[in-house]
Amino acid sequence: MDNNREFFEKLAGASYDEPDSFEPQLVKAETKTPLIEKSDSKEDLLKISGEDFDFDDAEGHLTIDVYQNEENIVIESTIAGVNVDDLDIAITPESVTIKGKRERKERVKKDDYLYQECFWGKFSRSIILPQEIDPDKSSASLKDGILKIVLPKIHKTRSKKVRVKLD
Repeated sequence: MDNNREFFEKLAGASYDEPDSFEPQLVKAETKTPLIEKSDSKEDLLKISGEDFDFDDAEGHLTIDVYQNEENIVIESTIAGVNVDDLDIAITPESVTIKGKRERKERVKKDDYLYQECFWGKFSRSIILPQEIDPDKSSASLKDGILKIVLPKIHKTRSKKVRVKLD
């Protein structure tokens, strides 16, 4: 036991004296979490740490899966409830940016919510690709609330042998 105590004293940089009896104490934790003021009117903005935030202009973060096979890089995202006309996908050889909005059909008062976990409004996500792709041959589809973007890879390492003909 003494070896363990010495080890932990050296590790912690302090000596440890075993108390005769253990008595729990309540310790008040210091919090750095800002206070949030609730407001029912749209004109009053949410106050956090003295800053104003208007969530009507806030953008949600789109969750994605990105994977690859020999020929393509594939991006998938669950975007249920989004109209195809409300999606904007910009593809360059090095990146993909997905922007859109999910509109709520029915207005619900803040006080009527029991849980509110779904994001309604604008969302976006930019993805830097690990390899150059061909934007012109890329495709996007939406099925069962899943957006799937297929990005054909450009294989610069592939070479084609050309036979020289004599004229």
